[in-house]
Amino acid sequence: MQASQQKPQESHYSIFDIAGPIMVGPSSSHTGGACKLGQIARALFHGTPDKVTFVLHGSFATVYKGHATDRALLAGVMRFKTSDPRIKDAFEIAKKNRLQYIFKTADLGRSQHPNTVKIIVEKKGRKSMSMIGSSIGGGMVQVVRIDQFDVSLHGIAGHYKTLIVWHDRGKTILDPLKKELKKHKIRIHDIQTTNVGHHALSIINMEGKRLNLKEVLALETFDGIEDVRSLTSLEKQ
Repeated sequence: MQASQQKPQESHYSIFDIAGPIMVGPSSSHTGGACKLGQIARALFHGTPDKVTFVLHGSFATVYKGHATDRALLAGVMRFKTSDPRIKDAFEIAKKNRLQYIFKTADLGRSQHPNTVKIIVEKKGRKSMSMIGSSIGGGMVQVVRIDQFDVSLHGIAGHYKTLIVWHDRGKTILDPLKKELKKHKIRIHDIQTTNVGHHALSIINMEGKRLNLKEVLALETFDGIEDVRSLTSLEKQ
């Protein structure tokens, strides 16, 4: 496994335009940040899951019930904002929507932040998706792994418009995608690519107009591109 392509000047990546000054408590780290991590996992999966498993590490594993971390994580997967008062009713709402959920505790490794969770999202007929992320304080989050790829994503809302691209390994695979973005008058700020075997995952930070769903789906049709996800809200068509 190795990182390639253009190295960003800073390890800060926009995740979503979902951050806000108002969060449901009791803790910005254990509740607000947890909700954001659930939101990010949902966006990476791009769809309503049938089942989600949360593997809690460190202090998340110790205090998740008392600090409502479990409810906040589940609420985020259901696309609730950090300020949504329905977070406290997340279990009941998930049951009503037939969303299965499981909470487990485990040691995810000494290198992980104490407020870390692994989220596994599943839906019948689709491959599952996993993400490891941490709540690092003040409602801020970081994602350190997507599926089998080690990444460095920090949740600073609105800094850049961000695409996550799963693709075949190859130096020129992204060239048609980059040309298409240029046609839409979108400037690429930086690209972070991680390779595992014959597969790769790229994080593309952009400036300019927002893409719409049709444009994102069109990017998935290029040779060697497996999936494309936007971590910035899409332009309405």
